[in-house]
Amino acid sequence: MAEYKGIHGTKVQNYTSDPDNPITGQVWYNETDQVLKFQFENTTGAWSTGGNLNTARRFAGGSGTQIAGLFFGGQPPESAATELYDGTSWTEVNDMNTARSFIGASNGTQTSALGFGGQPPITAITESWNGTSWTEVADMNTARYTQAGAGADNTSALAFGGYDGSSPVDSGRTGVTESWNGTSWTEVADLNTGRSGPAGNGIITSALAYGGIPSAGLPAIANTESWNGTSWTEVNDLNTARYNIGGAGADNTSALAFGSTPAAAITESWNGTSWTEVNDMNQARTDIGCGGIGTASAALAAGGDDGSPLAATEEWSTSTPVGAWSTVGSLNTARKSLEGAGASNTSSIAFGGTINPPVYALTEIYDGTSWTEVNDMNVGRTSMGAAGTATAAIAFGGGDPSLTAVANTETWNGTSWTEVNDLNTARDNMGPAMAGTTTAALGAGGSPPTVAITEQWNGTSWTEVNDLNTARYSLAGAGTVTSGLVYGGAFPQKAQTESWNGTSWTEVNDLNIARYNFAGSGVDNTSALAFGGQPGLGGSASETELWNGASWSEQNDLNTARVGFGSGGTAASALCFGGEGPPNLASTESWNLPSFTTKTISTD
Repeated sequence: MAEYKGIHGTKVQNYTSDPDNPITGQVWYNETDQVLKFQFENTTGAWSTGGNLNTARRFAGGSGTQIAGLFFGGQPPESAATELYDGTSWTEVNDMNTARSFIGASNGTQTSALGFGGQPPITAITESWNGTSWTEVADMNTARYTQAGAGADNTSALAFGGYDGSSPVDSGRTGVTESWNGTSWTEVADLNTGRSGPAGNGIITSALAYGGIPSAGLPAIANTESWNGTSWTEVNDLNTARYNIGGAGADNTSALAFGSTPAAAITESWNGTSWTEVNDMNQARTDIGCGGIGTASAALAAGGDDGSPLAATEEWSTSTPVGAWSTVGSLNTARKSLEGAGASNTSSIAFGGTINPPVYALTEIYDGTSWTEVNDMNVGRTSMGAAGTATAAIAFGGGDPSLTAVANTETWNGTSWTEVNDLNTARDNMGPAMAGTTTAALGAGGSPPTVAITEQWNGTSWTEVNDLNTARYSLAGAGTVTSGLVYGGAFPQKAQTESWNGTSWTEVNDLNIARYNFAGSGVDNTSALAFGGQPGLGGSASETELWNGASWSEQNDLNTARVGFGSGGTAASALCFGGEGPPNLASTESWNLPSFTTKTISTD
């Protein structure tokens, strides 16, 4: 057995308190607490974007792993195309012998897999993949399509469910299960509930079937059945009934279900006992067929349909780092409707704000530990747009002490504020942490009235550029003048997200929680954070969401729910300060991604 010193190169060290930056896997002895401790990184399950298929299609078959995948068949039109995935991109290889869609597939590997059934016409044809080419082998006993499959390779597989084309249509939704031994198919015990369009995963002795549709004209079902090598047993249902979904998993104790009809991004994880909803896919899709590849912890979703056939590929990982908020030093003056800027959670600036009344011109600098008051703004105001760092920031628009929207712009040089050229359109509520620096900034939206106007700062003056697609105020933003992001806003509460490429705005995937009067952080349009805000007419929120360039995923909440606060930093290192809970707040929270948990090792 390996010893700790042999693995880490040193013995377990003693500390009077926990070390500041322990490495992953390090164990130490805390002399004060008189216990052994270790630290691990916090992770969650999430989807990320992979390389696109060469041929967009739906109702295809899939086998293999997330970094060594196989994808074959599909439509439209009926295809024999086969592609291999290497963890980054797809490569076309030898076609199947018979073009078809709605094909069943063993889980298999990239070098040993089985494809069976499909249409048109409804067929029992089976083909075996050896890593290079397809070979026709013995047919299934029951011709069908929209069936599910499981199996370790091209010598061991299971086919179950589907539609056999019999008339009337209702009678054709079958529960027939067949087992493949490398030479021929044998009928074994049927599913308890016949269905077409289910998902499946596992091996010949341990498989799972879930979802599907039991007959024409009836709704989708959530039924899940577990196979033990001999018979099927009904177990706990999916949370959301659906069909034509994707599935992945090694056996009947772990699985992932994703997609739906109509197209949806819903994802659920199976732990051997029950299903739990987890983070959604980036791309809502249906008609995935047997296009789910991999395991419950590392899956691949390819193809499908969202109104037209898809080439999009997504990779699921349960090892995605997750961040966390911690409470740090408070502002000297509690206030709301302030703004901020900063490069990280150790260096930020806070300015302006109100406690209704007065309206403040106060400026404070954060050094990673505490806030220090510095020179005031020239014009006290609230709800400005802001960008930059603790030593070079810009503040624009907002409401002055009379609560009138203004066009004033000021820049901060690390010591003092200087008035520069005004915005073209006076407004407030543009939202904190907008994109840019003191020489290149972007301001979008605002009120009154609610506008979609976007202006770009070049270090000297503002120029109107292309408008937002959705007019709004009290939104949040992140990024630069060539790669920006805005999200949320009002009114009513919005979840819309728009990406800026330096010229125009494009609508992308929405926030999970519609909200306004909140804040964000991030360096560009591929990486951003959204936190806090107001999701309804009253109350405040603590929810945090992370943008990965394609979709938002829920993260750990703020410790204190709040609205109307300032922010600075990036998606990995952010600061949240002030605002209103109620009451008016001075508290500050620091965001770290990844985050870590320290545990005590029991010696009992």
